[in-house]
Amino acid sequence: MLTWNKSLLPIMKIESSAGEKFQKLVEIMARLRAPGGCPWDREQTFDSIKPYTLEETYEVLDAIDRRDWPGLAEELGDFMLQAVFYAEMGEEAGHFSIGDALDAINAKLIRRHPHVFGEETARSSGDVTRIWGEVKAAEKKAGGRPEGSPAGLLDSAPRALPALVEAQQITSRAAGVGFDWQNAEQVIAKLDEELAEFAEARRSGSAAELEDELGDLLFVLVNLARFVKVDAEQALRKTNAKFRARFGHIERRLAEQGRRLQDASIAEMEELWEEAKRGTSRADD
Repeated sequence: MLTWNKSLLPIMKIESSAGEKFQKLVEIMARLRAPGGCPWDREQTFDSIKPYTLEETYEVLDAIDRRDWPGLAEELGDFMLQAVFYAEMGEEAGHFSIGDALDAINAKLIRRHPHVFGEETARSSGDVTRIWGEVKAAEKKAGGRPEGSPAGLLDSAPRALPALVEAQQITSRAAGVGFDWQNAEQVIAKLDEELAEFAEARRSGSAAELEDELGDLLFVLVNLARFVKVDAEQALRKTNAKFRARFGHIERRLAEQGRRLQDASIAEMEELWEEAKRGTSRADD
């Protein structure tokens, strides 16, 4: 986690506005990167910071999942530091400044919300999505396509994403132009079809075919999540957390008996798993 020395807080002036506090962050980052600043910060590049950006993104999501609001405030600070860090490096290289980035997002938000800042009318979130897509398409048409920029609808979706998130993005974009099923029942039917193909791949014993069919299964499940308006990434994160909690219960109960996981049979572990499920159900009531 990229943080700065919190022991400095007592000697720092508490600014009266969010804008002044943000400016203070920009100034601190510039000082860290300046000659005589922090050797580690000065050594960083756009590429070296990327892993921290991903880490901070997931720490924000984790704080939200845990409803840890003080923790979320801290993690959002770390998250904003990433943007300021990139902007400082961009300004040093003469590419852009943090002001350019803020101008870009402010202008984009106003431009893509003509139902708020203009004459358009939106009565539902569906209307908003349609307007956003229309404005975005008009922007691309007006600006033309620079040499080397993405040519296709899906090419504009980032590839350097977790596969589950990438699947959500590309299927949503394809659906936006009508390449989609009509309802969730059709997706479930496709899921049944893919399950049958996966079973056939198991019988054939081909590792490559198994991988291919399993990928198809996961892809259809992402589409099913979209149809029932569930975020597949968040659903899986919550299931991961649930598994951690229940498996931790198994470990604790065995430890109370002076035993290790390796000492328990699968039947004993399953019994403790069901015990954890019952405890979770009671806690949720």
